[in-house]
Order: sequence, then structure tokens, then C-alpha cells
Amino acid sequence: MKQRVSALLRDKFNCDIILEKPKDRSFGHFSTPIAFSLSKELRKSPMIIAEEIANSFEEHEMFGAVESVKGYINFRLSEAFLDEYASWALSNDKQFGSDDKKGTILLEFVSANPTGPLHIGHARGAVYGDTLLRLGRHLGYDMTAEYYVNDAGNQIDLLGTSLQLEGRSSLLGEEVQWPEKYYRGEYLSDLAKEVQSQFGDDALRDESRQKELALWAKDKILELIVNDLKAINVHFDTFVGEASLYDEWDRVMAKMGDGVYVDEGKTLIRSSGLGDDHDRVVVRDDGRPTYLAGDIIYHNQKFERGFQNYINIWGADHHGYIARVKAAISFLGYDPEKLEVQLSQMVSLLKDGEPYKMSKRAGTVIQMSDVVEEIGADALRFMFASKKCDTALEFDIEELKRQDSSNPVYYVQYAHARIQTLVAKSEMNLDDIMKSSLVGLSADADGLLFEALLLPEIIEDAFESRQVQKLPDYLKALAAKLHKFYYDTRIIGHEDEAKLLKLLLVVALSIKTGLSLLGIEAKDRM
Repeated sequence: MKQRVSALLRDKFNCDIILEKPKDRSFGHFSTPIAFSLSKELRKSPMIIAEEIANSFEEHEMFGAVESVKGYINFRLSEAFLDEYASWALSNDKQFGSDDKKGTILLEFVSANPTGPLHIGHARGAVYGDTLLRLGRHLGYDMTAEYYVNDAGNQIDLLGTSLQLEGRSSLLGEEVQWPEKYYRGEYLSDLAKEVQSQFGDDALRDESRQKELALWAKDKILELIVNDLKAINVHFDTFVGEASLYDEWDRVMAKMGDGVYVDEGKTLIRSSGLGDDHDRVVVRDDGRPTYLAGDIIYHNQKFERGFQNYINIWGADHHGYIARVKAAISFLGYDPEKLEVQLSQMVSLLKDGEPYKMSKRAGTVIQMSDVVEEIGADALRFMFASKKCDTALEFDIEELKRQDSSNPVYYVQYAHARIQTLVAKSEMNLDDIMKSSLVGLSADADGLLFEALLLPEIIEDAFESRQVQKLPDYLKALAAKLHKFYYDTRIIGHEDEAKLLKLLLVVALSIKTGLSLLGIEAKDRM
């Protein structure tokens, strides 16, 4: 709806017009302050300009009323227009809220090191990234979801060491000297048992096989990560391994030109000249590349693939990393503004108001799979999408296990199920319901219809602002209006039963579409 009004105003004034939704619905559905910006140019009072503009729309079929109020122009959509749009939406449910936006986008998210199962911090980035992906694709963008596998460097070496020490300690009964940092958890014990079964005890003792075992374990853990992600309905199109990129190192370094230099045996990038605190080491004096080196090659490879835009979703602890990566992109000859980085903040879990205790399987972190097992994938996805990604999130898992209105995803899903139950209970034919006119609705019903038809604007705003929490916020508000309308209005047996049921089917469509874009299935019965 907003797009239609905006397009009409754009054609009329040959520019984009600010369109707002009045807080007081009595003023109409949309409002614009365009008269104030035209006042200086036309040398007239905004009130006079607003009155003239309002009068020019007097007979337009899209509007039931266009009024000027203190310089603002308020638009009330006509009942016929809302009825036509609602009927189209119900007949074209797959297209509802979609668009034909153009552009190719490479979206990289999660990218957790394949050294252990996903924890709840990874889950937040996974839900945010996948929701952003679903929104963008629904709007028409050609988006590729990618996982960057950090399968090189110290963390992989440490995985091999930890795996052997775990096997020697728990399976062979040896006393071992644990390093200051090592990986732990039941998953590592399980992998050690597989090593023993597949390769024998010697493989756990032979330090020369640590690299071999590390790469073997990395693949096993990546399978575990992929399965954990599937459990919350997150899927990737491509996986890129860091180790496979280093064959390109010399070529990429040459491409960087004067952007890199050697000092005391170390190779550094001149990132301080492009917003970084100081120049950063990319190759140590012993010849080992740093973590940044892999990212430089990876981003060169990304840009060489020719996407129009790139979005990275990183943990909040990577904030200081943005400037150095953008500096590298600039030295590589690309536009660093094409890379957008969204940061995902930490998650804190409570259980009955107390800090959630880690399981023995998890080692030092709370595994995502443990939380999914407790509250389900739907509740996890809805909760993680419900708050701005760059702000800290704390929630109590016991609240998300409740089957009542205190559980937000239950509250929204129940609204959809309630509508389906009413339609099933009605003796009216579905075709007759769909053919009924929505002209002549009560004020409350008209308000509910308008809110349900706002979904396309919410989808576009949530994606373009990168604030996916706007979608669950909208769904909770729409569900609340539906539940109130249900309690205030007799529907089955009402003289306008067909009309009211058609209205509710529009609400159900918006809820179902919105939940789908959150990676959640709407329920017909609860």
C-alpha cells in the first residue's frame, strides 16, 4: 500500500516523498509533510500548499479522503482500494510482500571455527543472517549465503593436539600434560573414540599425525555444525575453506602493491592511513600468516566473483577488525563501501531467573543444540530475531517453554491457528468467503485489515534498515489486534460472517508470510 501511495506522489512531484503513518489513526492511514519543504520554493504558507495539494486528490479512486491539517497532508485509503488489495493478496499469496528489487549480494555469516559445536552466540548470528537472507530474497535480491571455514592456522593445530590428548587421557588412561589452551567437551571425547576405532591407538599417540587428525576432525565437526544449523532451518549455498586460498597469497600480495611493506622481517598492511589504529601484521617474522592474511585473500576472492554488494555478519568482538579489512579491500583496488559489516552481540541465558548452567557435553560454552532441545527451533529463532542484533540479549528459557501468551512465538502462532479454527468451524463455502466484499467494515475491522496489509512495508523496512526485529515486533502487534478483535466481535453467526472471515484470512496470510520469513512454520492447530 505504501509503495502505491509513494509511487503516486513521486509521479506527481517528481521526487521521493516522505510518507509517515500517523500515531492517531483518526488522521488517516498515511501522512506527508511535503508542504513544509515546498514552502520556501513556492513562497507560500505550508497550510495553503497542503490545502491545494489535498484538493487536487479530491476524486482519486485510491483515497477515501485527503485532508490538510496544520500543513500536513493526510491520506485515508478508500475501502474499495483496501478490498481490491486484500483480494489480490489472498489470490497471490506467494507474491504477497514480494518485490522485484535488483542486485546481487554475497552474505557471509556464522563462519564459526570448525573446532567445536555451535554455541548460542553463533546461533544469534545464524538467525539474524538467515532472516536477512529470507527478507532480501523475498524482495527480489539475488543473494548467496556463504560460510567461511577457518580451516587453517593455530586453532586447527590446537584441535589436533586436543584430540590426541583427550584420547590418551580418557581412552588410554595416560597422564598427559594439557596445554594452557585446549578444546574440551563431550564432542571431543566422541571424536577420540572414532579415531581409536578407525585408526587405532597409535594414531592417538603419534604426534606426527596431529595435522592429519586435525583435518579429519575439522570435517567431522563441520558436519555437526551443518546439522545443528539445519535443526534451526538455516542453510548455506556455498562453503569456502581458508586453507584452499593460500595458493593465491603471492598474487594477492602483489595486487596490494604499496599497501603492504616489510619491517624487521614482518609484512604489514598500511591500514593506519585508512582509519585503523595502526598498521597490522599480515605475515609474522617466522613466515606464518596471521588471521588477517586469510581474510585479505578471502575478500579478494569475494570481490573477484563480482557481486554488487557484500554483507558480513561478525561477532561484536570483531568491531576493531572492520577498518583493517576495508583498508585491504581498498588496496586491492575495490570499493570498500561495497562491504557492509553487521555486528552480533552476546547472548545471556537464564533458567527460572538464574544463569543457565552449561552441560557437560558443552565444555566451556552453552551449545546451541542444548537450547534448541529445551525450547525448540521456532522459539529460538523468534527470540533471537526479536531484538536488534547489535544489542545484548538476555532471556529466560523457561518463559519460551510455556504454552501461553507469555511466550511470544506461541502468541503469534496461536493467532494463526485461531483463524484457521474459525474458518473450519464456519459452514460457509470458502469460495463465497473469498468473493465477499470488505467494503463497509466497522472501524475496528478496518483497522485490523490495514495492519494486516502493512506487511510488505515491514518486510522492506526490516531488510533495508538491517533491523530484522521489526518483523517479529509487527507480528506480535498484529497478533494482539487479532486476539482483541476475536474477543470483542462475534464472527460465526454474524450477518457479515463471510466478510469477517475474509478479513481474518488476510490477517492469517500476513502472519504465515511473516513467520515464514523468520524461518518458522505457521500452525493451523494448537
